[in-house]
Amino acid sequence: MEIDQRHEKGPFDIIGDVHGCLEELSELLQELGYHRKGPSFIHPKGRKIIFLGDLGDRGPRCLDSIGLVMEMVHREHALYVPGNHCNKLYRYLLGRNVQIKYGMEKTVAEFMALCATEKEIFSREFISFYENAPLYLILDDGKLVTVHAGIKANMIGQVNKRIMSFCLYGDTTGEVTPEGLPIRRDWAKNYRGQALIVYGHTPIEEPIFRSNTINIDTGCAMGGKLTALRYPERQLVQVGAKKVYYSRAGSKEEQLVSKN
Repeated sequence: MEIDQRHEKGPFDIIGDVHGCLEELSELLQELGYHRKGPSFIHPKGRKIIFLGDLGDRGPRCLDSIGLVMEMVHREHALYVPGNHCNKLYRYLLGRNVQIKYGMEKTVAEFMALCATEKEIFSREFISFYENAPLYLILDDGKLVTVHAGIKANMIGQVNKRIMSFCLYGDTTGEVTPEGLPIRRDWAKNYRGQALIVYGHTPIEEPIFRSNTINIDTGCAMGGKLTALRYPERQLVQVGAKKVYYSRAGSKEEQLVSKN
């Protein structure tokens, strides 16, 4: 997996973890000024979407959400970086042994409901899509970096196994919570880089800028919101979840749901 450094300056609309919330995604795109064009969405002023990964799992329309993003990327209406849930689906489709939990059971159920031909087509298309995706994006001559879970300043411009794990899973300690979730350090607290880092992965109630970083995963699938950050304007645009699609008692996700 490579990185992608572009001279594109935007303007961009960066969208956090979709997690199968297609209805909310469609509403957010329209709120941002995008219009449906065939199987894709385009903006009349040439703005481009950046998706921060974790397209499926947890929400009600996982495969359709993944399909829409693939279509937008193929038509150059959007950019994409993968998340840990995308990586897990990729390994599942390759036939690897993965644990089908933490919301993945919804994507797998949709996949298993397809006929054999549809399964083969989806598998081939998603595997290619994932393998050709950059681990993170460097944009606007280095002023903007988009990534799923985060990245340290001294990692930008490099790729290795440690950096790949950081970008997909965050700054993990190797320990897990009683619910089996990895414990992560707050890497953003100590970030001092020049590039604005826009990321997701860890659901929060409301995005705030911290040390030139911002987490825009506001837990739509857990009853929160789906959030977009307009760049370079640094404006937030949000739509609320239609319902709680996924929760797990005792987890941070459950706490997020209880506060909304």
